[in-house]
Amino acid sequence: MTELLQNLSNALAATVESAGPSVVRVEGRRRGPASGVIWSADGLIVTTHHVLEGDDIKVGLPDGNKVKATLVGRDPTTDLALLRAETTGLTPAAWGDTDAERVGHMVLALGRPGESVRATLGIISALGKSWQTPSGGRVDRYLQTDVVMYPGFSGGPLVDSESHVLGINTSALLRGISLTIPTLTVRQVVETLLTHGRVRRGHLGVAAQPARLQGDLPKQIGQETGLLLISVEQGSPADKGGLLMGDTIVVLDGQPVRHLDDLLALLSGDKIGASVPVRIVRGGRVEELKVTIGERT
Repeated sequence: MTELLQNLSNALAATVESAGPSVVRVEGRRRGPASGVIWSADGLIVTTHHVLEGDDIKVGLPDGNKVKATLVGRDPTTDLALLRAETTGLTPAAWGDTDAERVGHMVLALGRPGESVRATLGIISALGKSWQTPSGGRVDRYLQTDVVMYPGFSGGPLVDSESHVLGINTSALLRGISLTIPTLTVRQVVETLLTHGRVRRGHLGVAAQPARLQGDLPKQIGQETGLLLISVEQGSPADKGGLLMGDTIVVLDGQPVRHLDDLLALLSGDKIGASVPVRIVRGGRVEELKVTIGERT
């Protein structure tokens, strides 16, 4: 048993030594530094959106040097951000994926809130399918762990037993839950930020809440609830399309809308500029309008 524990201990230490050179410190907020992961040797750094509060950003490198960094872009809906540090010759992370991972597999969360890399050990406690964040971002897989997220660990990597980075750790997407934004999502967001500087999201300009449909409407429409508009922004795409406060959206572009998450999922970047049919309930009657989706700024 002693030999088994010693071998496991050595293997964990070797994993940290292997992945540690790709973890940096990110100084972008007043209440303390966070962490980031090296994306490319020429200075691209992935971190979390919520740890960046201004334009004065510095990156603490594994060799102890500190350099300035600029924001390439950010996506608040997935809590990801991309920086470009003023340096070269960095060690990019070895990015893996979650396809082979199972609940119960051991993982390490790494961070560099100080000069040296730090680590915590845990297991994957939940794996699920793709999901919608409260802000409307699409995450390709639900990945929850029981690792302790110490201050400054947000933006750091979740690492498997082979030193592969499974994703970026965050404590900001769901309150009280340590989640990992998987590699596939990270890669998609990084590529979009490099191309456009931001992730494009559709916009209607409404505030809404779920509401139960009355009378024979559920049978007529084929669903129990819709999205009641409690306000419509003046001059917004919804306003221009004829939507009014008090309308209940039940279908957008052929897809049922029962909750706010449904609407956010349908307002993807590829819908921007498209004129789509919107089925609503107004005054107890079902009507259909056309709305041109705008872009969230």
